[in-house]
Amino acid sequence: MSDKTNPPEVEDLIRYDILAQEALRAVVKKVLQEVARTGLPGDHHFYITFDTHYAGVRMSSRMRDKYPEEMTIVVQHQFWDLEATDHGFSIGLSFDNIPEALSIPFAAVRGFFDPSVQFGLQFEAVDEDGETSSQEDQDDESTALPSPPKRERLTDASTDDDGDKSEDSAEESSADVVSLDAFRKK
Repeated sequence: MSDKTNPPEVEDLIRYDILAQEALRAVVKKVLQEVARTGLPGDHHFYITFDTHYAGVRMSSRMRDKYPEEMTIVVQHQFWDLEATDHGFSIGLSFDNIPEALSIPFAAVRGFFDPSVQFGLQFEAVDEDGETSSQEDQDDESTALPSPPKRERLTDASTDDDGDKSEDSAEESSADVVSLDAFRKK
């Protein structure tokens, strides 16, 4: 007698998880390329969280010491030299009134959030070989993006043109977030 309640697990030889990650990262790449070309439209601005120890992330040792695991930057009023390539982006931001240049591979990006339209993406960890970490190796991920990071994790790139902190950069919000876990069979 066959057991129809528990079908055998099938190995995903196509690796849909990796293909989906690449497609979602292409959204971030396209957005940053457009902003680099034309500037931020309307009220759009971004919180971008990335893995600071991922291979290819370039930042000063001062910033790496301050953010040894993960960092969230705000691309809003004060940034310069934004350039997005096929593999990553570079940007100039000010941290404690000290200008810094960052270079971030797209594979290092863990989250992208535009609070002006409540749009967010979360990404799984990707190793240097392009493999996503297995679900068993990760904590269960929520499909809702957490509230924007605490102020000490944000750059002062969220200041407005008068140098005052922008109210909307500290806003609490919820968003519909695309997460691969929402599409996985459990």
